[in-house]
Amino acid sequence: MLNTWNDKSTTIRQGEELQLENLQSYLQHFFDHKGDLKVTQFPSGYSNLTYLVQLGNSEYVLRRPPIGANIKSGHDMKREYDILTALKPKYGKVPTPILYCQDESILGCPFYLMERVEGVILRAKMPTEMIPSPELMQGISNSFVDTFVDLHQLDVKEIGLADFGKPLGYMQRQIEGWTKRYYKSITDEIPKIEAAAKWLGENIPKEPKNYSLIHNDFKYDNLVLDPRDWTKVNAVLDWEMATIGNPLMDLGTTLGYWVNPNDPDFMKALNLTPTHLPGNLSREEVVHQYSLKSGQTVDHIIFYYVYGLFKIAVIIQQIYFRYKKGFTHDQRFAKLIDGVNLLGEITHMAIAKKRLDRHF
Repeated sequence: MLNTWNDKSTTIRQGEELQLENLQSYLQHFFDHKGDLKVTQFPSGYSNLTYLVQLGNSEYVLRRPPIGANIKSGHDMKREYDILTALKPKYGKVPTPILYCQDESILGCPFYLMERVEGVILRAKMPTEMIPSPELMQGISNSFVDTFVDLHQLDVKEIGLADFGKPLGYMQRQIEGWTKRYYKSITDEIPKIEAAAKWLGENIPKEPKNYSLIHNDFKYDNLVLDPRDWTKVNAVLDWEMATIGNPLMDLGTTLGYWVNPNDPDFMKALNLTPTHLPGNLSREEVVHQYSLKSGQTVDHIIFYYVYGLFKIAVIIQQIYFRYKKGFTHDQRFAKLIDGVNLLGEITHMAIAKKRLDRHF
């Protein structure tokens, strides 16, 4: 029996501190809580910064953009808050949004507050005693796909998100957009990443007939598992990149993060999410289960997989670019360029071998 393990917050990283006096004064206008304000930081994640806010006996989660990021282009707090507000009444697996603040005089940027959902989050680096058995991991892996399919089958009109994105031409815009972002943040010559961008631009499938709400970052560390039953998903987190689009693009992003238990060690070195643990489905099995449970035929899967790998490489490259420019001093970012190189190798092999598994 595994120990219950709640996601822990810890000391705030240097340079990512919040203006506590401003925050306490602001929050006391909304809450009738007595007691001091205490703020700690959730240590994982490379994008929006996430903090645990304790005010008296109450706990909340605060989200704000990363230091040095272009807030308007990719870290819109209001957009993420609005998604949660629309989803919560119809889809219980999201935290309850509490308030949004656009007044930048408080923290120097927009931010929002949501409820803290207690539970277990599986991260790339876990204590040994937390690692699930292969049998439990298999159950979690299957539940992962179930939750993914359920999300894609939500009725966006019923939720009130039908106008949330522009699905027509979505795939073309994504390939063009991520390619531009890569070249804007380039620091090193990586020919295989550049080749992947070119290949994607030349191999975009036809527009699908059906669109859905897509999360765009669906992976283990964005799921909160029930501490009493780890095969039950209590909440899906991190909706900052969600939109309306082709659900297979969403599947491709998830596959990009997915390293199989039998992949070579140098692929496991990416260590982005704990899919390499024994008991997990393989990438091919994820696609098979997704197709079976959704009733959707999955064509052109190599395109979507390479898209996922390329997109993740660009995200990592953007973070590394901010680090190299001195916008952030987080030492976790110092060797991210190695990950971009490795993702370039994987895109090359996936294109060459035309398959999801057994690349090397």
